[in-house]
Amino acid sequence: MEKVIRIGVLTPSSNTALEPLTNAIVSSLPNVHAHFARFRVTSIALSDQALGQFDDSNILAAAEMLADAKPDVITWSGTSAGWMGFEKDMLLCERITARTGIPASTAVLALNELIALKNITRLGIVSPYTEDVQQKIVRQYAKAGIEVVGEVHHDISVNYDFALVEPATIEQDLLTVSQSKPEAIVTYCTNLRAAQLADDFERQHSVVLLDTVSTTVWGALRKVGVDPSQIKGWGKLFDWA
Repeated sequence: MEKVIRIGVLTPSSNTALEPLTNAIVSSLPNVHAHFARFRVTSIALSDQALGQFDDSNILAAAEMLADAKPDVITWSGTSAGWMGFEKDMLLCERITARTGIPASTAVLALNELIALKNITRLGIVSPYTEDVQQKIVRQYAKAGIEVVGEVHHDISVNYDFALVEPATIEQDLLTVSQSKPEAIVTYCTNLRAAQLADDFERQHSVVLLDTVSTTVWGALRKVGVDPSQIKGWGKLFDWA
């Protein structure tokens, strides 16, 4: 009997998109199961209160509960490192592993690994965030030598409301950003219903879509030695190794 691989996924409490999308993505891998733990996140902003939601103590408490299910990897399916600093996710992974003994990954670290694998230097970003949060993300990538050549954001700060952005609206956003000729476009929020758009969009417009729910899965599978290319129908990123 083939060993069951368990992926533990850390989830913002008000996120309604990432769990069904994650389960749908891994459904073609019968030996891979996803399990979720939530911690409180209700708004995305640059205020002290909003940033405090991502204090490592909150995330580590959720990781410890996930560890009770004995997952093979624990991954943070959230994009807060985009505006708080990539090093925050690096440190978080170290702390999760130190606390639980389980390897760790994140949506943003996996995204950045994919960008590096393909030497992408021209990026497009679609997000639901406010202007100031979006510009923080843009500046982070600029510091890493990656130009954000096109972006769309929706000026929403309530985390629950991100999932209310219709996929048809996201498709239009992707088309708008594609006009600036990026090498890849990121749907930069794990509470956007966007991952399922990748195959059709890539086929029609020849631009890779790096959705952050998908990058979370890709990074987690790599951590446990499962070949992501077994996943079909969710975009080209799963063929990248």
